Formats: sequence, C-alpha cells, structure tokens
Amino acid sequence: MATLHDPLTLPCGLVLPNRIMKAALSEGLGNKHNAPDARLEQLYTSWSRGGFGLIVTGNVMVDRTQLGEPGNVVIEDERHLDALARWAKATKDAGVPTLVQINHPGRQSNPMALGHTPVAPSAIPLNFPGAATPRELTPAEIEDIIDRFATAAAVCETAGFDGVQIHGAHGYLVAQFLSPLSNRRDDQWGGDPQRRMRFVLEIARRIRARVSPGFAVGIKLNSADFQRGGFSEDESRGVLAALALEGIDLFEVSGGSYERPAMMGAAAASTRAREAYFLEYARTVRSLVGDIPLAVTGGFRSRVAMENAVSSGECDVVGLGRPTATTTDAADAILTGRTDALPSHQQRVGMRRILGRFADIKSLDGLIDLSWHTDQLHRVGAGLAPDLDRGRIATTVAMVRRNGRASFGRKRGL
Repeated sequence: MATLHDPLTLPCGLVLPNRIMKAALSEGLGNKHNAPDARLEQLYTSWSRGGFGLIVTGNVMVDRTQLGEPGNVVIEDERHLDALARWAKATKDAGVPTLVQINHPGRQSNPMALGHTPVAPSAIPLNFPGAATPRELTPAEIEDIIDRFATAAAVCETAGFDGVQIHGAHGYLVAQFLSPLSNRRDDQWGGDPQRRMRFVLEIARRIRARVSPGFAVGIKLNSADFQRGGFSEDESRGVLAALALEGIDLFEVSGGSYERPAMMGAAAASTRAREAYFLEYARTVRSLVGDIPLAVTGGFRSRVAMENAVSSGECDVVGLGRPTATTTDAADAILTGRTDALPSHQQRVGMRRILGRFADIKSLDGLIDLSWHTDQLHRVGAGLAPDLDRGRIATTVAMVRRNGRASFGRKRGL
C-alpha cells in the first residue's frame, strides 16, 4: 500500500518525492510582455518550501494573441528564456519537480477584451454573459496551434523545467475539440469521438517528438464537462486509453468548465462531502492507463481522505488547488500532521436572487471564487500574507481591473 510520503517514479524517470501535488492555478502574474517576473519567482519560492512532491504551474499560453486573461505568461519562442530559467530555478533549487501547464483558451479567452475575436473548433459561443462568438479555426490554423504546443514544451525543457502538462480540461481549446457541444466540425478534426480526439493526440505526439525521453509530458483531462449532450465519462475513458499509448507520464483527472464549474466547488453537497469530486471516475480508468500514474484534483481537504485515496490505489497523486493559495505550505502541513484538514475559503456572489434572473448563479460563484483566490496569489507574489477577510466587492473590483485593462489599454509592440 502506498502512502502520501512515498516517492513516485514517472515513466520518463522523473522522481516525485511524495504524493501531494500543487495543482495548476492561473496566476495572471506575467508582465506587460507576457513574461514571468519577480512576482512569479516569489510565489513559486513560497510553494517550493511547502512540502509538495510536484508543482504544476498555471495557464501558460502558446499564442500571445489568444489569452485566457491579461497577465498570462506566453511561450512562443525563446525570447523570454532568461526569465523562464529564473522561474524554473525558483523550485529547482529546492529540489521540487515542476511541470509547466501549457494551454490555449479557444472561445474561453478574456471576455473583457473588447474587439478581440476568439477562435474555436466551431463558431459556437460560450454560454456565459458577454461571451463573443468565436471564429472557426481553419485546418492550417489547427496545425499551427499543435506546433505551438510542441514549441512551448521544447522551450520549457531548455529553460530547465522538468516537464509540461497539456491543459485538456475546464473548457479550454483542447476540451472544446473533445466536446460535441463545441466541436460540430465534419472534417478530420470533428464529427465523431475518434476525430474529436485527434487534436489532443497530435499535440501529445508532437510534443513527445520535440523533447527528450526524460522530460515529463502530462495531461489534465476532464472526467466529463457535466453538460447534457457534452463530453461524457465514456468518451473521456476512450481519450485516456488512446493517450496512454502516446508517451504520457502523468494523467490528472478533473472536470467541468466555466459554464459548469464542478472543478471550483460548484458540485452537489453530497459530492463535496466525499471531498474527492472525481475519485469515483478515477476508479474506472485504472485498468485503461496501465502503469501510468493517475492524479486526482478537486475537493480534497482532509488528511484522511488523501491518505485513503492513495493507499486504496484509486489514485497515485493527490492534487491540491485552491487551498494552496492561502496555505502555501499545505503539503507540509498534511505530511507532518500539523493539521488534519486544510481550511476552505469558498466564495459566493451576493444579491443571488437578482443576479439569478440574468445569469447562471453557479457560474458566477465559480468566477468570484476564482478571482478571490487569484487575489491571494497576487499578494503572495508581492511578498504579502494572504488576506482571508477580503470581501466580494474588493474581489469584483480587482477582477474587472485585471481583466478589463486589456480592453482599454494601448497595444504594445514587442
């Protein structure tokens, strides 16, 4: 029986010193050139002292014209290699393996960027207030995006990171290709589950061809998107089985999207009580992925639940996301027994009855919760302690400022 303290060797040879992972959180701390700066180094230095066996960065984009939010770090080439190397060093000096999460937002790009046209598999807008209708990608553009993922991975290896994680969950572009709700193409990139999964398979293949055998390639994949007629658990199992043949070193299971934010605490009360939102799904895929380690993220708070998940063999790694924004040494707190459970700071919007007439209240809850935790990351990056008393109004104002500045600011040439 494995324990949380046990090391884990990935198929590529990378050794994780324990089984608790700092899962990806989008930081929005890139500078005006979309490069990492001292704030990210400060934040990751804090996490490097937190006892984690693996750290996964948040949302590094592969195209600076398509951002999920202002402040995303972008890797298109080696122009910011020195800054990336300093970021990698922040965790490498502490001996903590780090994967860079690489991503493309697709139709889920910054909704406050006025005049910007997002792209997607099909011209179907996000079901969210203010969402723009995306432009359908051409086959040539799809090939270009696949190459961008591979280039970003190669630059990450040169910079000194230990691997990359393809973001295939939470409604971003890879997930959009997988879902029949957002991918209604009838060419080689859509039309049935096999063609819808081609995009992510080609990304995995092209990355593996560009990096060394010892460089880790992971993927974060939805168990389902929790929408009627959408990406189902059966389809997800099929994608996992196919990816298991493509040199993947770590699967991370999550679920939902910003339309249905199961990953941000909007799960049913009975699911939240079980803590591990996606553990039941994980049990059903163990035989499909063979010896490839499986991480589960979403809902874990107590040491008992984490220990049981790993010792039972239901997963190999426990991922912690939002708790690490306010408890940067969360893994150490659990592993040393300093705490039996991590505190939860789930945020909800006010004026629920009024707002509920105009928008999905659960989606708004997910958005305000995400922004509140982003505020905490910005504080830690500035060398400050988290502010647990931060209110909804301050969070909303900060969210509008952070995302809206791309709408009104002058575009800078690079």
